[in-house]
Amino acid sequence: MDRRHLLSDQDDVTGLAYQPMVPNTGQWTGTEVEPTAPPAVPGYEHLGPGYNDVPPPPMGFQHPQPPTRPPTTQWEIPAISKELANEAFVEYVSSHCCYSRKPTKEMIISDLVAMNTYRYRLETFTESRSTEWASEPYNGQLVDGMPGLAPGPWDVSVSAPALFQDSETHVRVPHTASLKGCHSCLNLGKSACNRCVTSGRVQCEVCGGSGITASQERCSDCRGLGRVKCTACSGVGSTPCTTCQGRGQLLCYIKLKVQWQNHVYVQVMDKRSGLPVEHLDSVNGETLLSDMNTMVYPVSSFPVESVNAASRKAVQEHQAQFTGSCRILHQRQTIELIPVTRVHYTWKEKTFIYFVYGAEHRVFTNEYPAKCFCCTIT
Repeated sequence: MDRRHLLSDQDDVTGLAYQPMVPNTGQWTGTEVEPTAPPAVPGYEHLGPGYNDVPPPPMGFQHPQPPTRPPTTQWEIPAISKELANEAFVEYVSSHCCYSRKPTKEMIISDLVAMNTYRYRLETFTESRSTEWASEPYNGQLVDGMPGLAPGPWDVSVSAPALFQDSETHVRVPHTASLKGCHSCLNLGKSACNRCVTSGRVQCEVCGGSGITASQERCSDCRGLGRVKCTACSGVGSTPCTTCQGRGQLLCYIKLKVQWQNHVYVQVMDKRSGLPVEHLDSVNGETLLSDMNTMVYPVSSFPVESVNAASRKAVQEHQAQFTGSCRILHQRQTIELIPVTRVHYTWKEKTFIYFVYGAEHRVFTNEYPAKCFCCTIT
């Protein structure tokens, strides 16, 4: 009758058959068990896997208040002086190594045209809440479970951050904690070693499991046995469970995630000056109006009707987008006047233009007449 080996560590003799090394990639999945659901908590019976968004309770319609001092003045910033236009241009050219400075010394500024542009901005600061089941290894900490009524997601007190700044925090919902056995290790606190598959021994890397070296001598590392003690588990065949950290129990509770987000709507009323609008994103202007309230009222009496229309559109969009799914904590709307001057100049009997824009007096042009050869290679 043939002799059959029933255990992987039976008969430690020289010349054992080859045993493949199992990579140590995590817990052994052969006995993994799906986690069971924690006990139902009143008010959270339908809590599923992952975060579940919770809309805020109705608070009644909030009537936005109109600005106390609606703007009635026509604002215009005069074009900059020729000296300032030339100074800004010289600084711009100096920052480009391939631009000749000759035009800045010989050009003649023929016209300055103010193309002042308005920028409307609406910020809506919201709070949203979501819940999920969470767990951590039980190390004897307090189990804040029932009896005691768990508060609703929007009844949990959480300190809000500064206005109009994104933030996120996680807190435990009181009276939702409970103990349960670890599903990964079946309450044992340990899991089968992946490297040796519970045998406690692995193939010797020096002799390849044969027990004999290339020089036909007895392998000193494994003493001719072909296998050595598994270093991953110190030869015991198991490792502490990573889910419960060897404790065998988990503390389960409902975790509340609170997110504060600042949603920004920006619209620039371009006068088709020729300056690409995206360049205005990084410059400052003069603030003409700043209105902040729990809910702002659309601007209606600004002298430029396109600004009023932008305000109406922004307020309506944000109210439709965020009312119901989250709570609007505060809104702020501003109107800025961004100075833009189109400068016409002549050099070598040809006319060119550039723009000076923003409070920083930045310059933009796409037709500089004296670029070095390296800048014209395509």
